[in-house]
Amino acid sequence: MLQGTPILVLKEGTERDRGRSAANSNIAAARAIADAVRSTLGPRGMDKMLVDSMGDITITNDGVTILKEVDVEHPAAKMLVEVAKTQDQQCGDGTTTAVVLAGELLKRAEGLLEQNIHPTIIVRGFQLGLQEAQRLLETEIGTKVKADDDQVLYEVASTAMGSKGVFGSREKLAHIAVKAVKRITEQRGGKAVADTSQIKLEKRHGGTIDDTSLIEGIILDKERGHPRMPRTVKDAKLALLNSSLEIKKTEIESKINIKSPTQIQGFLDEEDRTFRKIVESVKAAGANVVVCQKGIDDVVLHYLAKEGIYAVKQVKESDLQKLARATGAKIVTGIRELTAADLGRAAAVEEKKVGEEDMTYVTGCQNPRSVSILIRGGTEHVTQEVERALDDALKVVASVIEDGVICPGGGATEIDLAVKLRQFAPSVGGREQLAVEAFAQSLEVVPWALSENGGYDSINTLLELRGAHGGPHANRNVGVNLLDGKAADMVKLQVVEPLRVKRQALSSAVEVATMVLRIDDVIASKKGSSGPPGGAGGGHGH
Repeated sequence: MLQGTPILVLKEGTERDRGRSAANSNIAAARAIADAVRSTLGPRGMDKMLVDSMGDITITNDGVTILKEVDVEHPAAKMLVEVAKTQDQQCGDGTTTAVVLAGELLKRAEGLLEQNIHPTIIVRGFQLGLQEAQRLLETEIGTKVKADDDQVLYEVASTAMGSKGVFGSREKLAHIAVKAVKRITEQRGGKAVADTSQIKLEKRHGGTIDDTSLIEGIILDKERGHPRMPRTVKDAKLALLNSSLEIKKTEIESKINIKSPTQIQGFLDEEDRTFRKIVESVKAAGANVVVCQKGIDDVVLHYLAKEGIYAVKQVKESDLQKLARATGAKIVTGIRELTAADLGRAAAVEEKKVGEEDMTYVTGCQNPRSVSILIRGGTEHVTQEVERALDDALKVVASVIEDGVICPGGGATEIDLAVKLRQFAPSVGGREQLAVEAFAQSLEVVPWALSENGGYDSINTLLELRGAHGGPHANRNVGVNLLDGKAADMVKLQVVEPLRVKRQALSSAVEVATMVLRIDDVIASKKGSSGPPGGAGGGHGH
């Protein structure tokens, strides 16, 4: 106010939330998201059915899938959705854990705010707690394993799929995941690198989950280009082309004036000769299979069929690159440049009927650096859930191969960190000590939720776990056994997870909690107001 005249800085209709009320509404929104996915945590977690605006149904208990499908409006809640996405990209598994942890950190922070502890102090305490937790993970909790220890890799894959709806077939799927990742692992600069994007997941409903199989080669969801082509080609030599086998139309508008019928015939004959040359180039290189990223003219397909050459057109670029890695072929742009050295090898290329569609199988590659997994299941929803489970399993196996460190699952890692951080808190001193204690308490939400979702008494379980991790006979591997709700050694039960999953979940949960806590002012423009770009829904934190 200036001499009684109000000064309007913000546009009319702008909503502004300041101080404690801004913090409270942000924390409430983030907690609501965390509570929504908490019931899906662990092997006994429940599933969610999500129906989108088109009426399509997704049934899953994969944290990141749920949060991607739900249309979130509140800006603070959107930040939690980003946490799940990051966790999924980095590790594949642990998305629900990261979100639930972030929600719990904010819940504990709210209690500290009510005691008039400044957000900056809480943030500093959380950062100190995180640094100590990361150090403990590296030095005390993580166990080094050999990257070629199949049993450990199998246990990790099995644990990652334990919470998905593929429970009955997880043994088979875990073995498939381990084999697939080991196939595509490469040594680069003395380090093992497992790029899971080189594993092609192809879904077809029909059959059961147990019919899911690993193909040491590539499956293309395309049929052969001409019915007279052979269905099967043994000892295949593949030519991979990323240009079209058609006569190109000119870029500029052009006209051809023809004065006599013989000229028309000559014109058609020339076109025919060009097509024959294309096929002769393929034959001269010694190829008996052609895979083309773009189109192939019908006449060319006819001539290829006459020569007994198998051809597939309109193949995705990513599939072409995977084929190159699997067969050792080089992708060629011009058909004239094709030589025998560019061809890839495979024992067989054949067209098979899977479900209701024809697919091309390229199998028996000698040393494939790219493989495929054909996922089967009774309905479309089942195959989608199997794909999500396998995706998680492949990524966790890859992270163990790359890092070579695992830690116990079943809430054992979190409870051990909580016990050790409580001992560490007094050494911090000051008010930050309270925030470190709150951080330690937040970690206990993981075993708490696991036990609650299993239908057991969370308080009893938590007390039992604290007892097992403290005192002279402490065992850092004790977690929740979800068969009876009691504390048990997780390593003996073969419930282990990659260290990367835990490390990433902790750091991203703390990052988002820090971000939400530091906001003390939310300025939201009115929807649909004509203002500067970026006005609608733009919340600014100071």
